[in-house]
Amino acid sequence: MYKKIALIITLLLFGANTLHADYTLKVSKRLKSKIDRMPKGKVADMKKIPQDPAYYAKQIKPVSKSKQQKWDREFNKKYFKPWTLRKLDIPKKDFGWETRFVSRGKIYKENGKVIPSYVYKRWIKNAQMHKKDKRGYKAITTRRTSVKALPTSTAFYRDPKKTGEGFPFDYNQNSALHINVPLYISHYSKDKRWAYVRASYSFGWVKISDLTVVNNDFIKKFKTGSYAMTIKDNLRLYNDKNQPTTIVKLGALFPISRDGKHYLTAKQNSLGQGMIHKVHAGAPNIIAKKPLPFTSKNVAMLAKEFYGEPYGWGGSYECRDCSATTRDFLGPFGIFLRRNSSKQAEDGRKKTYIKGIPKEVKKRKIIQKAEPFRSLLHVPGHIVLYLGEYKGEPVIMHTYWGIRKKNGSKLVTGRTIITTTEPGKERRDIKESSKLINTLKNIIHF
Repeated sequence: MYKKIALIITLLLFGANTLHADYTLKVSKRLKSKIDRMPKGKVADMKKIPQDPAYYAKQIKPVSKSKQQKWDREFNKKYFKPWTLRKLDIPKKDFGWETRFVSRGKIYKENGKVIPSYVYKRWIKNAQMHKKDKRGYKAITTRRTSVKALPTSTAFYRDPKKTGEGFPFDYNQNSALHINVPLYISHYSKDKRWAYVRASYSFGWVKISDLTVVNNDFIKKFKTGSYAMTIKDNLRLYNDKNQPTTIVKLGALFPISRDGKHYLTAKQNSLGQGMIHKVHAGAPNIIAKKPLPFTSKNVAMLAKEFYGEPYGWGGSYECRDCSATTRDFLGPFGIFLRRNSSKQAEDGRKKTYIKGIPKEVKKRKIIQKAEPFRSLLHVPGHIVLYLGEYKGEPVIMHTYWGIRKKNGSKLVTGRTIITTTEPGKERRDIKESSKLINTLKNIIHF
């Protein structure tokens, strides 16, 4: 009996030192869902201008190795920051936004029925926000997972009858996290099924089944100082029994093992502790050491992986929204971005203000000032990647929900597309003042 107890204690204390059975990263695909059945309107740009990112990649300017390494050092510092926290560092204006959101107006189910107040009050009670920082644990995601606004899997919407509301804009879908994302756990929900976490680029509720608590020994082993990122989208991780464990999207980070031949991932064992497993790539050119050199070949290769992906609000349905696309594209090159467009607009080294100037002047300024494949263009609520120019027009890649019409509705494009800054300009029903070129506010430089 005592020997058995001693063995368990030994495993708990020293288990993370050992690299466990191999996992394999394999080429796969995203499973189709109802997001694939959403409308996908087309505009003339999608036929008239080149749709291959390689066309624009020839316009990039070289970035020095030292500059990329500087970006990358800052990336790593921010990525692992949750493991240095002793308390939540979320601004007061952001903390508790979800409680205010559900309390200040009606929320709905996807079918248009109102969610009664007693239901969301139960969610709020389950959140136990008064217990902030009571745990203070270090953890890590063990699979791709959703970050929820409140500790429930239930989706909630504003009035689905109104334009721009309803599916897929689930306000409980705050974000999505890759596998291997470091976390700070503030506290748990009352039902013990959820953890309130702070990750490097988002915060909210994550299912306890999708993470594992780690200790300092684990962290020491996991932070090898050399890291890789997936550069192929919709991979899948298989365990030593050849069973799929999670989808792995482009932009997921894996430490490079000290032998230089494998990568590392985190899993939870039967005793509830975080364990490190070796991973090997099951195919060439699916994962690469970061920062990936900023070359014409590499930017074209990565950009093409995003093209055509359905619009997934907050990373829902294993897809991306506008800010997830820009974040995952720039990450392998060493550039760190946070969760949403407004935060990303503050992540650059500087801005060029372009609001309120005539659109033809604005276009020329974008072409003059923006750097192809590493400058972002921002308007409140949307962010895009600048690709370069085509026949005097600035060209962008963006995960775009749709274009505002004069009647207030939208022409839903619903996926990642390549357009000019005036998508839909050939249509008479598009609202002129709502065109991207007329609303773009800043060029974000890195």
